[in-house]
Amino acid sequence: MSAPPAQRLPSIDGLRAFETAARLGSFERAAEALSITASAVGKRVATLEDLLGAALFTRGAKALALTATGKEYLAQVSAALALLTAMPLHQRVVQRSQRLRVTTPPTFARQILVPHLEQFTTAHPQVELEVLLSIPYLAGGDSDADVEVRNGDAAAGGTPLMHDVVLPLAAPALLARLPPLRMPADLARAPLLRTPLEPWVPWFRAAGLDWAEPTHGPKLVDLGLTLEAAVSGQGVALARPSLARHWLASGTLLALPFGVTAVPLNQYHLLPHAAGGAAADFAQWLAQVCAREAAQSLALVSGPR
Repeated sequence: MSAPPAQRLPSIDGLRAFETAARLGSFERAAEALSITASAVGKRVATLEDLLGAALFTRGAKALALTATGKEYLAQVSAALALLTAMPLHQRVVQRSQRLRVTTPPTFARQILVPHLEQFTTAHPQVELEVLLSIPYLAGGDSDADVEVRNGDAAAGGTPLMHDVVLPLAAPALLARLPPLRMPADLARAPLLRTPLEPWVPWFRAAGLDWAEPTHGPKLVDLGLTLEAAVSGQGVALARPSLARHWLASGTLLALPFGVTAVPLNQYHLLPHAAGGAAADFAQWLAQVCAREAAQSLALVSGPR
């Protein structure tokens, strides 16, 4: 006798998103009540509908309305959630913590976010924080994150977190092997590290050089890997002081003495998020951290040469 097929059950988050949206009449109001974004509510409801194989809401120009299936399912879901809420173990203080999911590019997470994270967790002990990495070029569309940081152009939307600049950085060991690099044109004698996330052309133009993108050497599709390659003396990196701060402070990387910076092609943006709750607290804290990091890092490369 063959085993019965495995039963797929909906997530609690999906059921709560459905019940809250049905009770309040809109994804926006549900998002505010759950301290997540409206798009996250919509995605959870859509996942639930896919699992059930039936539409729960009629979506049109008018207010959100339940389908016949949605009305029947709401009564069952409301009863189930009430039973779960009434369980004594679910009423403990630890269960009343706020969950907050944050997605961020890897290098931003390692160099900007994580070194300061204890400040936020100490100030907000009720927040259960989860940090996930989003990989440039591989990340899909809308994520299920409550707060999302992206590295993109202004057209991508969101609020800029840092007004970064880029400039050439190199390890002392590499500079010792090369002829003196006193002017931007001297970079013709140096190996230049390549990454599509930080193209050289904007800096070339700021330096008065009519050069195309470098075509030799490995292409590193990660800002952190590019900086690591520069630290190991493999070439000159075009980088943001904010991401290279601890290497600059220790002298492991040096800013080349050209006095030329450029605005990077992309900036870090904070995408729209819930207006209240843990998401808003985290977004405000992160903006303050980024402002300090940008100012302090720029000071490391703007002092007397």
